[in-house]
Amino acid sequence: MISKETFHFLKELKANNSKEWFDENRSLYTDLRNQFEHFINVVIAEISLFDKESALTTAKASIFRINRDIRFSNDKDPYKTNFGAFIAKGGRKGIHAGYYIHVEPGECFLAGGIYMPSGPMLKALREEIYENITAFKAILHAPSFMKHFGGQLWGDKLTSAPRGFPKDFPDVEYLKYKHYTVAKNEPDHIYWHPSFIDEVREVFKALEPFNTFLTRAVEEVEQN
Repeated sequence: MISKETFHFLKELKANNSKEWFDENRSLYTDLRNQFEHFINVVIAEISLFDKESALTTAKASIFRINRDIRFSNDKDPYKTNFGAFIAKGGRKGIHAGYYIHVEPGECFLAGGIYMPSGPMLKALREEIYENITAFKAILHAPSFMKHFGGQLWGDKLTSAPRGFPKDFPDVEYLKYKHYTVAKNEPDHIYWHPSFIDEVREVFKALEPFNTFLTRAVEEVEQN
């Protein structure tokens, strides 16, 4: 589980997003990040029971830095106001489908899939779905997937069929996505409850067939 203190720290950081405040509270941040790292290692161990490939990583390789890249942003706040980790083969910088945990007061969620794929990767994902639409829809409509994700993908879409695909394809809506991700919003309080690891395990296990499907397209791109 993740401590209530983590949520308190993130709320304070949001209200005092400056280097001066962060430096004054750096030791607390270090303690909380170490706690989060320990939890992510536990999650990786759980994932290894049903997805060994995605578990070929470490917590350090999975956790995102709290510093923001403000070089090209109008928002000059130096720090993110969340803790996040993407667990996949290759860690947060990898290209494989994976599992994501987001910790942010009032904005907590569990998610997975592939976010912001490259152009060639996005095309390969769409081709995999187009050529195996029956299997893809069966994954989205599976009872466990419906329970946690409602059978819905998350993210931006094109307004029309992507180039190279027929506009009259019956399930063309699935080809319009710019990301192939799903997400489940979670209440803050479940994160610090001892049963949170059970929720993570159940949600991510339901996500595994979706990730496995997407990973086939990733492997095809890697081989070419």
